[in-house]
Amino acid sequence: MELKNVILKFLSIASQVEKAAFTRPPNGGTAADPVLDQLVDDLWLAQAEIDLAARSEPLRGATYRYAARLAEAARGEIADVSALRGPQVQFMDASYDDLWPGQRRAAGDSPEPP
Repeated sequence: MELKNVILKFLSIASQVEKAAFTRPPNGGTAADPVLDQLVDDLWLAQAEIDLAARSEPLRGATYRYAARLAEAARGEIADVSALRGPQVQFMDASYDDLWPGQRRAAGDSPEPP
């Protein structure tokens, strides 16, 4: 599978995990949620796909760290969504570097399609 596709798949699942983890009712606590559990399983599978498709170790590491933080959020161990932003930015930067090596990206710029 092409790297761009596995990155987009991972991001789609990551977004679903984040929404599910942070929109639980306050009384929902850490009770078992089969939908969220399945999303986390899917997230780890998508992380493994990136691990296989990535050209660089920084992308592999950033993907793992972002997935781990999302899994913590899903378990109720992270109360504030802002705790995900650092790992998310690192993942996005590593993805960009892996997809378009050697190109510099200014903050807020989108790459031109290859």
